[in-house]
Amino acid sequence: MILSKKLHIAVLMGGWANERPVSLMSGEGVAKALEARGHQVTRIDMDRQVAARIAEAKPDIVFNALHGVPGEDGTVQGMLDLMGVPYTHSGLATSVIAIDKELTKQALVPRGIPMPGGRIVKSADLYESDPLPRPYVLKPVNEGSSVGVAIVTDESNYGNPIARDAKGPWQEFPELLAEPYIRGRELTTAVVGGKALGVTELIVESGFYDFENKYTDGRTRHVCPAEIPKEIADACKKFALEAHRILGCKGTSRTDFRWDDEQGVDGLFVLETNTQPGMTPLSLVPEQARHVGMSYEDLVETIIADALGIEGGDDGAQGQA
Repeated sequence: MILSKKLHIAVLMGGWANERPVSLMSGEGVAKALEARGHQVTRIDMDRQVAARIAEAKPDIVFNALHGVPGEDGTVQGMLDLMGVPYTHSGLATSVIAIDKELTKQALVPRGIPMPGGRIVKSADLYESDPLPRPYVLKPVNEGSSVGVAIVTDESNYGNPIARDAKGPWQEFPELLAEPYIRGRELTTAVVGGKALGVTELIVESGFYDFENKYTDGRTRHVCPAEIPKEIADACKKFALEAHRILGCKGTSRTDFRWDDEQGVDGLFVLETNTQPGMTPLSLVPEQARHVGMSYEDLVETIIADALGIEGGDDGAQGQA
């Protein structure tokens, strides 16, 4: 048992981001796990009256199971800081930086974390010319779960340059991050309780590891542990742990990689660090936790223990960056 004391825990989930359905699944899984351990749980579906609902519930702590904006970008964190309510996962400053892919690069690259190059481009400019040599990747600056990612190749049906009527993230977001496309394999590493758990390879049946392939059962095969050289696995765990610490993450994080397996360690690049990874049946952090002998219930309680500064948590911080 990670938590010896029974608590009243508000599980904050849902919201209005693109990732609402995933958040609802994460939150329900967390709520059931806590109830199984004997805790009192109040489920709160995020809406504009969320502060009043949390104040009315008077929980000992909020388990933040939101994904995307405004639950992962510092907005909810700032609200809870003002209310004086402890909460799980990363604090305000960390959340602001980690949700923004360009700010994350500015924090990590100078500290020796390898990340792809690239630049911010205005979506309207894509109709005039390509920002980078093809193939390249376009993604929203501050969305998670591969929402709105497009890979632009010479063979893609977007046109050259991209046509105004071509379906893609340029129709939804005024600015995008353009990065060189890195061939190779998709890897990810979870950090829980200050330790990197392992490495999972994600093998997509068709296309690439986008939102649909992440959360549709049978679309992506998880190989855990990844069948990769030890030096690559060690590098993934090292970079994931360093990113977690540099960004100031709390509780748990998940760092995603692309690995060009023709280039060895030099072909390994961090794509992003997710400060509030999914907790669904298909999610990667619970899967890696199981592989090292940590049950789902223990994982949830470990995250709460960290937020409350109970021994066994990350470093005793209380939801602050």
